[in-house]
Amino acid sequence: MRFVKGHGTENDFVILPDADARLDLSARDVAALCDRRAGIGADGILRVVRAKLCPEAVEQAGEAEWFMDYRNADGSVPEMCGNGVRVFARYLVDAGLAAPGEFAVATRGGLKRVRLGASGDVTVDMGRPLVLGESRAVVGGRECRGVNVNLGNPHLACAVAEPVAGFDLGREPGFDRGVYPHGVNVEIFNAVGDHKVSMRVHERGSGETRSCGTGAVATAVAAAHAAGETTGTWEVRILGGTVTVTLEEDTSYLSGPAVLVASGEWPAVL
Repeated sequence: MRFVKGHGTENDFVILPDADARLDLSARDVAALCDRRAGIGADGILRVVRAKLCPEAVEQAGEAEWFMDYRNADGSVPEMCGNGVRVFARYLVDAGLAAPGEFAVATRGGLKRVRLGASGDVTVDMGRPLVLGESRAVVGGRECRGVNVNLGNPHLACAVAEPVAGFDLGREPGFDRGVYPHGVNVEIFNAVGDHKVSMRVHERGSGETRSCGTGAVATAVAAAHAAGETTGTWEVRILGGTVTVTLEEDTSYLSGPAVLVASGEWPAVL
């Protein structure tokens, strides 16, 4: 089985080309591939399949040829992945499956338009974030209040006064399961300059990751909310680098690097 390895600000993925929808990935298969000691190692899987062949994406097939079948490292199936769709777009262009420029990708979170810039950055239209009030998380025994933001997947973005490096995100934060019955991605962030924030994230199904695209957008939304703003451009610094989030009245954009670093053949039989 052929694979490609890529990352967006060190949020890394195993990409599996499967144009004709022949792979039947179980949660166990995904977990084995993502295992950092016994497998290839990744935060998740990106299966590349034609949208018209997937019941989940067939309604998007008129506008997008390719469906991003994304799986978390534990094999669970989330709705969206912002860094994943950027890496997915980079793969499509490098593999000759899409022309450079702007095109659409089908996802479980709806159609996403992507644009590859001359600098190597990939920008994705993330859609309009939904702000659904406030909630709280308990991170390493410390209670943090945050903004409930939905970007096709659920987020709780919590502003903190002290540097984010002092928080323990090695374990899943506590949260209100009445608000988030299917789990939630928890971000903590603090201001480090004018429209600049530092962020860490615990992703549902993957644990703490070096970066999270939808989490960066949710963090920018929460930072703007705290500043009494709804639009603007924010620099979000994560463990794996820096991304830029632009908030507009009707949508949001995520921009940053997306690179492919390796390819090979997985010897195990799935």
